[in-house]
Amino acid sequence: MASSGTRRAVKSATAVPLPAPAAPPRVGEQIARLRGERGMTLDDLSRAAGVSKSMLSEIERDKANPTIAVAWRLTNALGVSLDYLFAQQKAPEAIAVSGPHDIPTLSGHDAKYQLRVWGPIELAGKFEWYELLLQSGGALVSNAHEPGTREHLTVLQGAIEIEAAGATRRLKAADTARYVADEPHAIRNVGRTEAKALLVVIHG
Repeated sequence: MASSGTRRAVKSATAVPLPAPAAPPRVGEQIARLRGERGMTLDDLSRAAGVSKSMLSEIERDKANPTIAVAWRLTNALGVSLDYLFAQQKAPEAIAVSGPHDIPTLSGHDAKYQLRVWGPIELAGKFEWYELLLQSGGALVSNAHEPGTREHLTVLQGAIEIEAAGATRRLKAADTARYVADEPHAIRNVGRTEAKALLVVIHG
């Protein structure tokens, strides 16, 4: 027969709660963040990793989980290890502040544009917003995005021409254009001075 001391020890040992299991890493968010930090488009990473653009988009939105083989190809293309991809990330700060030098900037020197990525990387492939600067004669020409994707562009200064779905419209400062972006489209500076716009992309 167990002594009362033994019974108390057993009761005390079984009362210790087990630690809650850690949440699985958000692999899609990690890939989108790494891609954005490297200034790579979905097309760029798709070609570099040999993974279809549609599959990559699904992975980044956490609608599909990559196999180890696919994850390995993606990490190779991004220049990180599999361990890094699956590492747990720190909890987000209550207020996270980014300085001017923390904002990724994509430059198309020959096309005479600069695109500043204002949206957080974790929303890449879902909801994105940018500051677009176009030199005179500059253009941002894009391939079709995912089905159902739309863009919303507000001109802050200058004159801009939008070409989408076979139509062309010219905008001046304070005008906003909303248009389909799931087929090839273009944004052009048709004025003589630099143009600036706010570009919002809502993926399908």
